[in-house]
Amino acid sequence: MAREQTARVSPTAYATGYFWFRQGMSHPAFATPQGKRLDRAFRVLTGVTRRLSGFSLDALMLARHKGIDAQLSKAIDSGRIGQVIEIAAGLSPRGWSFMQRYGDRLRYIETDLPTMAACKRALLLQTGSLSERHQLVELDALSSDGPDSLAAVAKRLDPDVGTAIITEGLMNYLDPASARGVWQRIAETLGGFPQGVYFSDVYFNERVQHPAVIAFGALLSAFVKGRMHVHFKSPRDLAQILKGAGFKRVRAVRTDAIAATREYASQRGGDSVRVLEAWA
Repeated sequence: MAREQTARVSPTAYATGYFWFRQGMSHPAFATPQGKRLDRAFRVLTGVTRRLSGFSLDALMLARHKGIDAQLSKAIDSGRIGQVIEIAAGLSPRGWSFMQRYGDRLRYIETDLPTMAACKRALLLQTGSLSERHQLVELDALSSDGPDSLAAVAKRLDPDVGTAIITEGLMNYLDPASARGVWQRIAETLGGFPQGVYFSDVYFNERVQHPAVIAFGALLSAFVKGRMHVHFKSPRDLAQILKGAGFKRVRAVRTDAIAATREYASQRGGDSVRVLEAWA
């Protein structure tokens, strides 16, 4: 994500929006015509990648999404979390599905850059989900101040209620310096609540990837017009960097340790992602 990309909706947002619908996890409103076309194209590319390498992008996406869902649900059910900010939510169904599940027990703010936010807002209006408790607002994760900053959006929430912040499929688009700035702002924001936790997908570059997977990553980078970054060498490296950004407790949860994602952990791709859980 970058500031100059505010003028368009990312093709990957449309494609993943349709992917969630195809998996039976989303509202039909998110199944756009653009998404259907792009999903078909991505299925060809990911199919070739899987045949050549055994790597399943579907397993990766389902593992990361359902893994974050499971850890967020656990935090809400424990009573520690009652509010959520999702950064760069795209056409993810998470806000809609969690409000369906928790209703008045939860307040959920989805955020994105202006054009994507306008697109998502129009689709959410079709679901009837938007309300005082479920909002869609503009936010630039790279802004350190101003009305589109994380700090400004967080002021919409109750400072006495535990809060979670989520990023999914975002951080690998950011260069290391930008990513660290985002993590610092998330930790600082969560520090203003009685309980604060950050959930995200996380990857480690400690294993050499199959050439077909590397080629697919290069193709995806060209498609989104930006380089993909793997920020951590190992779980120890992750803990050091995130604690340096201001988090107190950091762990990377394996997909085979989460009941909702165990079936994907046995597949190549599903075993490559972990769920980051960092408490501020």
